[in-house]
Amino acid sequence: MTATERDLVASLRAELSGIDPARACDRQAEMAGLGAGLTTREPAVARLAVRLEREIAKDAGIDMDGERRVRPPAAGRRAYRVVGETSPVADIDWGTAGDHCRAAYLRGLFLARGSLSLSASRAHLEFVVGAAEATELAERLASIGLPAALRVRRGRGVLTWKSIETIVTFLRVIGAGPSLLELEARQVARALRGELNRVINAESANLQRAVAASARQLDAIERLEREGRLDDLPPGTRRVADARRGEPEATLSELAVELGLHRSAVQRALERIEAAALHEDEAPPERPARRGRRAQRIGEIGPYHPVA
Repeated sequence: MTATERDLVASLRAELSGIDPARACDRQAEMAGLGAGLTTREPAVARLAVRLEREIAKDAGIDMDGERRVRPPAAGRRAYRVVGETSPVADIDWGTAGDHCRAAYLRGLFLARGSLSLSASRAHLEFVVGAAEATELAERLASIGLPAALRVRRGRGVLTWKSIETIVTFLRVIGAGPSLLELEARQVARALRGELNRVINAESANLQRAVAASARQLDAIERLEREGRLDDLPPGTRRVADARRGEPEATLSELAVELGLHRSAVQRALERIEAAALHEDEAPPERPARRGRRAQRIGEIGPYHPVA
């Protein structure tokens, strides 16, 4: 990732960490997603865990003011560890939980065990959870229309998304706002640049082919004229040759409009000119003898006599 993309991911995670759930059930669900004994390198996520624990305790009528909830990183490390005496928060009942509780749970899960990587050509979001949890998490994600690829890596379950559309949908579900809009704007700009580059490349290739074809046709016309064979061509073909010499940069469609012909007729005439220039020593192929009743009418073969 570039520095700009890393900053966007950091901004997105900080934005999600700053969301304060309004419902007690959402606070419980998000804490369940963060998990017990959280260890994180992001101060904002550590502060979120502390804030949620205090709010959950306050919901239960427990005063936690003054307790130290975050252990600072040791020397040479960057990980913050959330500690405390409270019992772990129970997992949510996914089948009966509301959409707001599911979104809070997935937000906590993403902040604790999810990682997002962006680049110019791809996006990658993955969750790293215990092997026993991976299958259940995959089923939960599939139930909301976000199926993820599941594999085991060094004894841990890894769920992966590589589709930017799926990743954007997930981030929208868990409550991302301005940072998600910026991500979508960048993706739209990148898609437009890619489409523009494809169009430019296609037009450039078509132009190169047209220039090369025009050069071949002009060379063929000059050769036929130099050898005195241009006048042997049919009048319509000579007319196309004159038009090509007069408009060497014109396309077939433009020549067709100028001559009042179909584009295919102009193309066949130019192909006939090139073929004549390349095969000066070859006689034109004889037309095959006609067969059938039409040939009888014009006298090419005798009358038909059925066998008795």
